Amino acid sequence: MSKPLLVIVGAGPGVSAAVARKFGAAGFRVALLARNQASLDTQTSELTEQGIEAYSLTADAANRESIEEAFRIVRERSGSPDVLLYNAAVISRTTITTLSEQQLIDEFKVNVGGALTSVQQVAPHFVERGEGTILITGGGLALSPNPEYASLSLGKAAVRSLAYSLAQELKPHGVYVGTVTIGGYVSKGTFFDPDRIADKYWDLYQKRDEPEYVFAQSES
Repeated sequence: MSKPLLVIVGAGPGVSAAVARKFGAAGFRVALLARNQASLDTQTSELTEQGIEAYSLTADAANRESIEEAFRIVRERSGSPDVLLYNAAVISRTTITTLSEQQLIDEFKVNVGGALTSVQQVAPHFVERGEGTILITGGGLALSPNPEYASLSLGKAAVRSLAYSLAQELKPHGVYVGTVTIGGYVSKGTFFDPDRIADKYWDLYQKRDEPEYVFAQSES
């Protein structure tokens, strides 16, 4: 029997890399999707060196056709995923009064639209077989918007709503949807260490009992 497959959209060196290590150490194969091939190569090499079966594909979270093609290749190469993690986001410093409509639309395509597209690549199969997990990286800006990060605040609020709506829709079909709302700046060696955060993704995956975990200082 083949190992379960985790697909990460928006793979980077922080939270998603820690999640890849966590799930990989538990026996998952990992497929990494992102725009930056150099970064993907580094991440893939690091996972391989740790004995984790991993590979990468370039894909643009803002482009539906790009995501669809990447998932087509994943299915062709590795079969249908068992877990999806959507981790892509655009972090721009912009206030509401200076945020243009076009910038909001462009960044919304990554912050929310890419999550929608990615979910739609796995949800039908998850429903068909009666199991599967969708994880979404959220942010504290969804709960406490920062006026200096207007676009991301709007995006995180929207993707949180997406996660909650999706969780309600798919739960009757045996599919779990969860989001980790990260209430601070991710940095190694701090409260918001990516490995500590990855542990919460793993907890959600195993327990499947809550749609959201708020990772914030007030929890301790």
